[in-house]
Amino acid sequence: MQSSRLPQATLNQMIEGARILETDSFGPKVYLLQDGNILKLFRRKRFFSSALFRPYSKRFIDNAVELQRLGVPTLQSLAFYQLHTSGMTAVLYRPLPGETLRQLSGKDDFNWQHALPELVELIRCLHTSGIYFRSLHLGNIVVTPDNQFGLIDVSDMRFLRAPLPRHLAKRNLQHFARYIAREQLNGTFPMQALERALLPA
Repeated sequence: MQSSRLPQATLNQMIEGARILETDSFGPKVYLLQDGNILKLFRRKRFFSSALFRPYSKRFIDNAVELQRLGVPTLQSLAFYQLHTSGMTAVLYRPLPGETLRQLSGKDDFNWQHALPELVELIRCLHTSGIYFRSLHLGNIVVTPDNQFGLIDVSDMRFLRAPLPRHLAKRNLQHFARYIAREQLNGTFPMQALERALLPA
């Protein structure tokens, strides 16, 4: 997907009336537009970095395409923009419909006993396909209306030519476990059962 210039005036029109979904120290980062699509802004944090040659926005688009090729439900990129401010790019995309596992797990009728097998299957599929998703956590896993498990926020991802070696699969689950602890979900999420299913002795 080729990038196009997005003038500041056009950007202002796009985000008029939009809902801000995420911010960082620089300001709004993710907008839910009035038409239901999402505009995500990417800022290059350092002048000399790999993002100078392959912006995170481009990785975001390429990773979504590769996930689709592998049959993993994810977002649909619509446009890639260069913004007026140096080092800034943006991606317009159609979000993956559904709710995140983080949202669902907070509901009274939610039961991990029912959801865990599908979560195990998703992560096993990723690891078997050689996908190392550093940002794998409940907030980035969406359950679609037809009960498929898919991924969002996919820029921080590597694709290997072979299944993940055990040490990388273990490291991936360690990232996941840190998220569970940070969100104070250790009392409800079956982390040991997840690890036993994905890292058998």
